[in-house]
Amino acid sequence: MAKSILVTGGAGYIGSHTVKQLGQQGEKIIVLDDLSTGFEESVLFGELVVGKTGDMELVDRVMKEHDVDTVMHFAAHTIVPESVENPLKYYNNNTASTRNLLECCQDNGIKNFIFSSTAATYGDGDGNPCTEESPTAPINPYGMSKLMSEYMLEDLGKACDMKHVILRYFNVAGCDPDGEIGQSTVGATLLIKVAAEVAVGKRPEIYVYGTDYPTADGTGVRDYIHVADLASAHLSALDYLRKGGESTRLNCGYGHGYSVREVLDTVQKVNGADINIVEHPRRAGDPPELIANVDKIHRTLNWTPQYDDLTKIVDTAIHWEKHLLKKQKAA
Repeated sequence: MAKSILVTGGAGYIGSHTVKQLGQQGEKIIVLDDLSTGFEESVLFGELVVGKTGDMELVDRVMKEHDVDTVMHFAAHTIVPESVENPLKYYNNNTASTRNLLECCQDNGIKNFIFSSTAATYGDGDGNPCTEESPTAPINPYGMSKLMSEYMLEDLGKACDMKHVILRYFNVAGCDPDGEIGQSTVGATLLIKVAAEVAVGKRPEIYVYGTDYPTADGTGVRDYIHVADLASAHLSALDYLRKGGESTRLNCGYGHGYSVREVLDTVQKVNGADINIVEHPRRAGDPPELIANVDKIHRTLNWTPQYDDLTKIVDTAIHWEKHLLKKQKAA
């Protein structure tokens, strides 16, 4: 009988896109989500269990009942400014809950673990594309909470047979190209999501923080990866582990970046109308440029992105915002 995959945070933005792709491949999926930021209607495949990742009794029961042998761990708080204001919330949910989950994995002989990490582990970066060997120096509790989880996972890997892939995400953007699911977080802070909300009239304006960076147009440059490509990287990581791959950590990005101005120009072009842009001074802790070196993920997973195109990314984001607006008006 086929084993099950436990997806924590599978009702959230990235988790739900991954669940859809796993479901389309015929995998047996159990989604664990407390629905604090996720949405029940985003879970298109598998069974949803409502609960917390740190609840060891619940996780242990789910693993046993559903014969789980793989865990994909997305559940986390992800808002950087909030992590600075409330660090213990982040260490509790992102680090302590991960520790509890890992103990359940050890007790239940889980074979494969795929962990949702972040480029925030690199901190400011050094101005060059980050390789997996670049120094880790988080500049906020969010990045540190994820890095601590990476350390725990690596230490546990030396003490038991569970293999893992750590995926360090760069800037995730866009929505399901079929328009079935998307980024529905209320009060989101991701640039393309916010710009799409402004484009459809849900917000009055968008702020550009810093126009005096040492970049081509003075605004920050980031490596944006379409969420569907990021989801497919998880499936490639699972395939890699199932074929006996060794534990590893991999950057998830496209290996090139776009500035804030380039992103907003693309939003206006796709939207067919200008949006209200307000310039502000730099925010503390925003690096001028953060780009992934992606040689290792291509080499290790043989992963090929399908949506490496800013116009496509923005188009799917705006399409989803229009869908949400229609739904809101109908309610």
